[in-house]
Amino acid sequence: MHNDRILITGACGQLGSELTLALRNLYGEANVVATDLTPPKGGEIAEGIFEKLDILDGEQMATLVRKYKITQIYHLAAILSAAGEKNPKMAWKVNMDGTFNVFDVAVEQKVEKVYFPSSIAVFGPNTPPNYTPQYTIMNPRTVYGISKLAGERWCKYYFDNYQLDVRSLRYPGLISYKTPPGGGTTDYAVDIFYKAVAKQPYQCFLKADTYLPMMYMPDAIKATLDLMHADFDKIKLRGGYNLAAMSFCPSELATEIRHYEPDFQVSYVPDFRQKIADSWPQSIDDSKARADWQWKPDYTISMMTQDMLHNLKLLQNQQEEVLV
Repeated sequence: MHNDRILITGACGQLGSELTLALRNLYGEANVVATDLTPPKGGEIAEGIFEKLDILDGEQMATLVRKYKITQIYHLAAILSAAGEKNPKMAWKVNMDGTFNVFDVAVEQKVEKVYFPSSIAVFGPNTPPNYTPQYTIMNPRTVYGISKLAGERWCKYYFDNYQLDVRSLRYPGLISYKTPPGGGTTDYAVDIFYKAVAKQPYQCFLKADTYLPMMYMPDAIKATLDLMHADFDKIKLRGGYNLAAMSFCPSELATEIRHYEPDFQVSYVPDFRQKIADSWPQSIDDSKARADWQWKPDYTISMMTQDMLHNLKLLQNQQEEVLV
């Protein structure tokens, strides 16, 4: 581990901003290179090595890999589900060409390991919705889901044909207090907390009873690191591993929040994201991840709710102190 040098694409995104800090804590600040299209506006990410990188620029990526003697790439840069539907061809270009650049650079520069995040967006309306199995019908409806499914198959292709040690997880919806919502269909479960802490009503863009698989960010970070640190021969799947922690609907989450904010009001006005959510699983069977590399989540919905509200209130108090 002490000789590893890591490059992260999309380091300023929801997952990237927290995974970058976790990797710096593990490997040392000097051994982790954060990259993104736009530099971070202050904050903890700005304190370590940061390089501006457009993932569509393969030459620049190769230059950075050589410059920093990179041994692992975490490829997080992508255009997400709801944002991707507004400009599907751009989303396809960024998500696919960016991935090819990472894989090709990794092969050419003999990078030891690559991480490719996938998503429950790879599933579709004909996928069994409850305890969705690892291998099943996959007919994604969004350009994001299509690009992630294609990306998974390319993971396997590069492993089989170029011996690239590439690993992948299918994330459920991710919930975090450190970055604001970023254009995903599951982002209601982040936004709702911001409104609750601000003592404002929340208008949810999904129906009250829309069940989706979700995960608290500390579990997502743990799963990613567990997968990447697992012995090579334990990784039996080279597409995306199903990953699960909890499943809930907006009204259940609102009920949990009311344990701490009894007056919190939520209304439901479904928009185009409802159709996306309806095409996704309601719960996930992640028994392969549990068997192969002993995955196990730490957080329940009640533990997550308590932690989210606690931390968002701390952040709110800090901001108010700055303004005073």
